[in-house]
Amino acid sequence: MIFAVDSIPAIFAVTTDPFIVLTSNLFAILGLRAMYFLLANVAERFSMLKYGLAIVLVFIGFKMLIVDLYHIPVGISLGVVGAILASTLLINAWVNRKRDQKKLAP
Repeated sequence: MIFAVDSIPAIFAVTTDPFIVLTSNLFAILGLRAMYFLLANVAERFSMLKYGLAIVLVFIGFKMLIVDLYHIPVGISLGVVGAILASTLLINAWVNRKRDQKKLAP
């Protein structure tokens, strides 16, 4: 809900047509509602994702701190973020497999 309300100034930067503003916010709210229930049902399967996202935030913060000294190219930044998320998901799959094997073992 906050995301949809927060996006109103961004929509007004693009258009002032009230129909487009209203419908885009309605679709955003409906989409976020569906996304919430989807993520709530699979949240326990992605238990390591919070650590990966924390590392991504640290990387982005570091990049913002050194922007005056050195500019990291966009391609490298995307590669680092993609590699962090991919490795986090692989680690998460490994942890889930180990946990499922423990549940099946007598």
